[in-house]
Amino acid sequence: MKYIKPTLILLLICILLYGDKTNAKAIGTFYNFNLQYNSNQVPTANFTLQDFTVRWNSTTGNISVIHQNNPSKIIWQNIANKGFCGAAQGIETITEKAGSFSIVDRKSNIIQTQTIESIILSNNQLEIKGQLLGAQNTSYTLIISPKSNNQLHFDYEVGNTDFNRLYLSYACESNEQFFGFGEQPSHLNHKGNRVPILVQEQGIGRGDELTNNPIVNGIVNLTLGASVGDDYTSYKVVPQYISSTSNALFLENYEYSEFDFTKSNEIQIELYGTKLSANVIYAANPYNAIEEYTSYCGRMQPLPAWISTGAVIGMQGGTNKLYDVWQKMKNADVPVTAFWTQDWIGQRTTLVGKQLWWNWELDNDRYPNWNQLYDSLSKSNIGLLGYINPFLVDVKPEKPNYRRDMYKEAIDNDFLVLNDNGQPYQVQNTSFTSGILDISDNNCVDWLKDIIKDEMLARGLKGWMADFGEALPFDVELHSGESTATYHNRYPEVWEKINKEAIQEANVKDTVVFFSRSAYTKSPKYATLFWQGDQLVGWNSNDGLKSAVTGLLSSGLSGFTLNHSDIGGYTSVTVPFINYLVLGRSKELLWRWMEMAAFTPVYRTHEGLGPDKNYQVYQDTSTTKHFARNAKIYRAWYFYRKQLMQEAADKGYPICRPLFLEFPNDVNTYNLKYQFMVGSELLVAPVVDPNKTAVNVYLPAGNWVNIWTNQVLNSTGQNFTIPNLSDRAAVFYKQGSVIGNQFKQNLIAEGIN
Repeated sequence: MKYIKPTLILLLICILLYGDKTNAKAIGTFYNFNLQYNSNQVPTANFTLQDFTVRWNSTTGNISVIHQNNPSKIIWQNIANKGFCGAAQGIETITEKAGSFSIVDRKSNIIQTQTIESIILSNNQLEIKGQLLGAQNTSYTLIISPKSNNQLHFDYEVGNTDFNRLYLSYACESNEQFFGFGEQPSHLNHKGNRVPILVQEQGIGRGDELTNNPIVNGIVNLTLGASVGDDYTSYKVVPQYISSTSNALFLENYEYSEFDFTKSNEIQIELYGTKLSANVIYAANPYNAIEEYTSYCGRMQPLPAWISTGAVIGMQGGTNKLYDVWQKMKNADVPVTAFWTQDWIGQRTTLVGKQLWWNWELDNDRYPNWNQLYDSLSKSNIGLLGYINPFLVDVKPEKPNYRRDMYKEAIDNDFLVLNDNGQPYQVQNTSFTSGILDISDNNCVDWLKDIIKDEMLARGLKGWMADFGEALPFDVELHSGESTATYHNRYPEVWEKINKEAIQEANVKDTVVFFSRSAYTKSPKYATLFWQGDQLVGWNSNDGLKSAVTGLLSSGLSGFTLNHSDIGGYTSVTVPFINYLVLGRSKELLWRWMEMAAFTPVYRTHEGLGPDKNYQVYQDTSTTKHFARNAKIYRAWYFYRKQLMQEAADKGYPICRPLFLEFPNDVNTYNLKYQFMVGSELLVAPVVDPNKTAVNVYLPAGNWVNIWTNQVLNSTGQNFTIPNLSDRAAVFYKQGSVIGNQFKQNLIAEGIN
């Protein structure tokens, strides 16, 4: 009874606090800018910039861009007689909580009017100059220049750098739809929304209520010490989009920005900076737009065959447990390609569940006889994978078996980012704190690469999860002196570059795979593989199985061609004090996630945040057999996956594609979030709802063959209800497809029906 009163008090506090959600929601406002000019001073003219023409109409006050390959198509234009350049002064306050960020911005001196004083073409550059008029004025310059045959570059800056909020406004078609912006788990189509561009922890739930109980929700929010996020918090965010008209644009900036699509006929970009650098892409179709964009951001290279031909088993528990799980996989005839020993560095119990010791050396107590284990697996062509992130924790005194105290090494060498008092910055992660490695320091980078080579590659690891990268606070001091306003979004790129260089320097770049969760624009250039981060072990549309499908499709449009999710999800939630299970992985959810994952670039499991609370692939015979079945389905289309990975390397096309990419003229495909194309030949519609054995599938016009029944459905562009899906996803191929027929034959050879 003595615990009842404190518990009740805690519950009341949680109820009151539950509404305080920390996240970087879009916070900007759409501003309207007037346009003033003297038509005699800036008369109507056409300006040729390589393959582009910029047209200025002094009668209508309209500036527009066309391309010689399709002069009738307008690539970019302002709304007639409306300003397209704006500015304001702003002071932002940014706070961090568990890797999530809250931004409060106070603006002043918002520009009301843009003037055009001159438009001059010189040295293949078009220079537009004028004034921005408001309570305080400033000059501006917009320079437009060709970057390639199909890309036009915009450099916009103001004369008075006190104006640190820049705006670029331009027209769009009222029915034009917008896709991209990296991995967006909630939205495929962004029309009507305002999109914030900030890499951060995606949060728990992302707008979905965890339970139907507000008391339980409050307890979880309070005790986890983490943001619940919202529908636009994401690990992988890039300032880039492709539209349904094949228009495309991306920023080269690293500063925080927002894209506003809330108006039907106008787009506005807001940048927290003093120079906005944008690229407008001419493309005949969405595939062309992707190819142009990925020529800038970089393209991912094909994965080695060893990770692409079977299952990667994620597990924790040590040597004996690994042998036990391996035997269960053998008994079920699971094609295993690797064991991902996430806890190779040791495991700790925290407030939220089972977490790891962030000190990057083998835990010999947890994994005794490591070399023997490695040899046994190698004889069966099975690899070992590990884990690393850019944080370090103090191992003293809680971890008695450490050999290297890397936290102390980092402090002694000034390798941690500092607070404003010159002390190592401490980040709260659940119930412990950690330091962040300052990877702006080349000496720190070299030290970290040596750890990867000496502690990981030297142990025989064939890859690892390169976790985190999204949590650099804005109030830290960096060795390089670079502002965190730009380095925050750059951090995951550098983190991936370090991992890539380590394996290159060790001469194992063709065999070792690391997978990252956080990313910015150029991350595809460096990472070998991505995964989607920490989905809930649930069915949710914002954070769960559904979100994993949407995020997979969205990310592929931004260059993240090789991406996948934890089979079954990651985040399970338990209410502290009373140990009441709020959310754990069900058997049904695990099965359905397997069926979806069999059609993604990598087929990998995760035990999740609370392994003992989640249903596991090795938990019972029927589940392990189902896991084997889907691993064989995954293996059966390796021949096609190999082709698609090469296509991704050559052109940047995603492996898993939203239907609009293949059928851009079919408006019914624009909002399909839970079915997808694999390449151009296979259509997959997984079951993403509980207690369902049928799915509603939209089939674009054509003849489609049901891979399981051989039934041919003749579609005029319509929905079909596909029944009898108790243990499989709905899968179709185009009638006459060589790929589809080969896939069918491979399934038969695998014993799959």
